[in-house]
Amino acid sequence: MSTVVAETTSTNTHMSALWRNLMAIEIVWYRDILRYLRDWVRIITSLMQPLLFLFIFGSGLASSFSPAGARPGGVAGVSFQTFIFPGVVSMAVLFTAISSAISIVWDREFGFLREMLVAPVSRTSIVLGKALGGSTIAMFQGTLMLVFAPLIGVRLDVGLVIILMLEMLLLAFTMTSLGIVIASRMQSMESFSVVMQFVLMPMFFLSGALFPLTHVPGWLAFLNKLDPVTYGVDPLRQAVMSGMKLPPVVARQLGLGVQVFGTTLSVLAELLIVGALGVIFVSWAALSFGKQD
Repeated sequence: MSTVVAETTSTNTHMSALWRNLMAIEIVWYRDILRYLRDWVRIITSLMQPLLFLFIFGSGLASSFSPAGARPGGVAGVSFQTFIFPGVVSMAVLFTAISSAISIVWDREFGFLREMLVAPVSRTSIVLGKALGGSTIAMFQGTLMLVFAPLIGVRLDVGLVIILMLEMLLLAFTMTSLGIVIASRMQSMESFSVVMQFVLMPMFFLSGALFPLTHVPGWLAFLNKLDPVTYGVDPLRQAVMSGMKLPPVVARQLGLGVQVFGTTLSVLAELLIVGALGVIFVSWAALSFGKQD
């Protein structure tokens, strides 16, 4: 009889701990979403840099990316703005995702983070809540960029929008988790901002978001393969280009598909890489919290 009671008590304890951790994830996620929705200035200003790249950078450099015999500003009927559109969407996701982790530094400075860490919940649940909150915000920010797709001739339908949102969510989860890893080791917002720019800009430019990687030096191609953002940008670009029915030769000219050891990865393989990196970064962030705080 005592054995049955002990087993029942143990089961109830585990269920109670699981429920607390799930509630902690939801609360941390909801807190970040609420803070984001209340800050309309942040929502609007976060769109400015991607829009500048899309319309000013894209229009200004379009003629420079036209090979001989191609339509001005394009490759085989694909305009430069159309080409960089998935990269600009990934910019909105990437910058918002990593920047959302700055709230950890803010919470540390004002003592709220320590209060969360002494709560009877696991560090992993707190990290997951922050990662899910930041990735939801970043996905929403990237989705706002899709509103401008018709202005550059990109046709979207409901199915394609859903696919893009899911791919953005996965990329955002991975990059938010990386941001949490960085933020867990920063003691001030100024330090986080400097480190974030140092990490963020090279990752974005090395990913091939703004130019094809078909004729680049070997060292640049090598760094491109090491960049996690590469495996998030390419699925977005392939999804956008899927409705254009591009011939294989044009797809190669545009650099669609990431080649590793001479093999072109499938979109599924690329997404699995992004997801695996997300799991690694979340685990790393949970361990960092355990050591730092």
